[in-house]
Amino acid sequence: MSGQTALVLGATGQVGGYLLKELLASSHFTRVAEFGRRTTSLDDLTTGKDKLEQKALDFEKLEAAGLRDSKWDVVFITLGTTAKNAGSSEAFERIDREYVINAARAAKSDSHAQRLVYVSSGGADPKSRFLYPRSKGLTEEALASLGYEDTIVFRPGFLAGTNRPEFRLAETVAGAVTGLLSHVTSSVEIRVAVLAKSLVKAGQLGSSALPPAAGATKAGKDDAQFTLIGNAGALKLAD
Repeated sequence: MSGQTALVLGATGQVGGYLLKELLASSHFTRVAEFGRRTTSLDDLTTGKDKLEQKALDFEKLEAAGLRDSKWDVVFITLGTTAKNAGSSEAFERIDREYVINAARAAKSDSHAQRLVYVSSGGADPKSRFLYPRSKGLTEEALASLGYEDTIVFRPGFLAGTNRPEFRLAETVAGAVTGLLSHVTSSVEIRVAVLAKSLVKAGQLGSSALPPAAGATKAGKDDAQFTLIGNAGALKLAD
């Protein structure tokens, strides 16, 4: 498939920012949109601005946003937060799961074949006792049940190369550990810029055309399966 269009939900986040720039630089994607609570400053973009559409939206009023009007070929979702940033467990689940699922549902066309690409997290498990991996796992299953023609989920390891405005001690320590481990295993860490390249490649190729090196597997429930790509596969896919 050539000349695809892409919608990015979460483009102002760490992964989404790199993803947006990759899509704008790609000759394969002829039209790109970012819809979100905030939009990227055009001053931060160096290429592809002529094919970019931007729109601020209220995730509590998604039906008014017209997400499905353009019948996007590929919908990329990089939305996410932490319980600390959200302020409470309830707010976290609303942003991290409900906003993601509702946005994907609102972007789905009833008359156009679409691909959905979602950035989850390593260790995602709908049955986990812990909030973060459980939320990610439940989100994966819910997205797979929406009826997209192709649903691809990435479970990256530790995200290296982020540029956060605030200092996170735990993240810094974890980054030092995974940085060392990355020399002996490809399962623990990936740079956000590399992950963005993998997302674009998966969005372009689709599940059926992914190379064996991506290590893609099928996951989810019998009636709502998705293609799963782990950290090692994402690294290979970006090559």
